Amino acid sequence: MNEPQDKSRRGFVAAAAVAGAGMGVAAIAPGLHLIEVAGAAPRAAGEAASSTVRWGMLIDSTKCAKDCNACVTACNTENGINETLADPRQGSQWIRKIDLKDPKNGREHSLPMMCQHCAHPPCVDVCPTGASMKRADGIVLVDRHTCIGCRYCMMACPYKARSFVHLPLTEQNPEVPRGLGCVESCTFCVQRVDKGLKPACVEACPEGAMTFGDLNDPTSAIAQRIAREATTQVRADLKLDLGVRYQGI
Repeated sequence: MNEPQDKSRRGFVAAAAVAGAGMGVAAIAPGLHLIEVAGAAPRAAGEAASSTVRWGMLIDSTKCAKDCNACVTACNTENGINETLADPRQGSQWIRKIDLKDPKNGREHSLPMMCQHCAHPPCVDVCPTGASMKRADGIVLVDRHTCIGCRYCMMACPYKARSFVHLPLTEQNPEVPRGLGCVESCTFCVQRVDKGLKPACVEACPEGAMTFGDLNDPTSAIAQRIAREATTQVRADLKLDLGVRYQGI
């Protein structure tokens, strides 16, 4: 009974892939709605992401309060992360707050940690099905339709940024496909980015500690700040070229 619909979907994906190859942009992955953020016009539904854009985030740790979890709450609300487990360590967590202390001078920092949206993501390299992937615009995603829950990507991620869905899901955001038995992580709120909006965590931060934009655009606020201020890539020695940068650590 689903044959016509399946053929239509396969035809759409195939056409998008051909168009993407001809234009030098990324092909569309099954099950993902690629329809684009601040500083760029929203992309039409089905239009492939472009490598002319590299989405990134700059987090100023000097503005991040230790007891503030506004970004975490906003992420959970936006992406429908509400399941509760007996062991909290097994719950889905797309963004978490971590505390750092410099043993040399005693300086302390509190900062959000999430998927770093690497230009060379280890999670993509180890995925046996291609479910872990990177869009042309730098956003790293997991396609729940092809994820088999092997969790190789979780082991490969240097930032412990991925979670495994252990429980059936309820009260989901229809724009954020999640699935039992799948691996998931921060998507930069791609469903918002594709509409010309900022990620939920950025909008929710009461101190304005998070800046989101196009790293490839020298006129963007994030590119200008990175050009004039000292910023850090976590584990820069791995040479992964991160999309998330930190200031003040």
